[in-house]
Amino acid sequence: MELMAKVAFGLYAFMIMGGSLIAVAASSLVRALVGLVAAMFGVAGMYLLLAAPFIAFMQIFIYVGGVSVLIFFAIMFTRPGSAGTAPRPHPFRRGLQAILAMLAPGLILLAVILKHPPLSFPIPENVGPAMLGKGMLYHYLLPFELISAALFIAMAGTVLLAWHKWGEK
Repeated sequence: MELMAKVAFGLYAFMIMGGSLIAVAASSLVRALVGLVAAMFGVAGMYLLLAAPFIAFMQIFIYVGGVSVLIFFAIMFTRPGSAGTAPRPHPFRRGLQAILAMLAPGLILLAVILKHPPLSFPIPENVGPAMLGKGMLYHYLLPFELISAALFIAMAGTVLLAWHKWGEK
């Protein structure tokens, strides 16, 4: 059983790293969105490994299903300018920058864990939907609502800017 958990962890980590690399290095915004969706599916898989199936389902339902569709519509509502796109750095350099940006947090965490090893990792507590809902509606209500409002304002602003640019032509 432990071997299967390690294989699943490797698969989900590969999905996150591969999707992140695609999101950063893609030349098209739609392809970058596909990479982001793959990374979000990998994060949902990690939640499954942490014995949090409700959070994994919410990751898929809200982020993969909702936010990625909103980003897709924002991409489709905007048109590239008539002057063309900005010059892009060489693909090799972009790929190298993406790999370094992906590895930097892991190397920092590895250095900290090697210098200060934890005694043991506790078994994650299974948090049910009722307990999670109580936490979201009592202790973390304000941050939850602020994040929701920020996402709504960002997407509404994108659509408003796109319509404003369409009216100029």
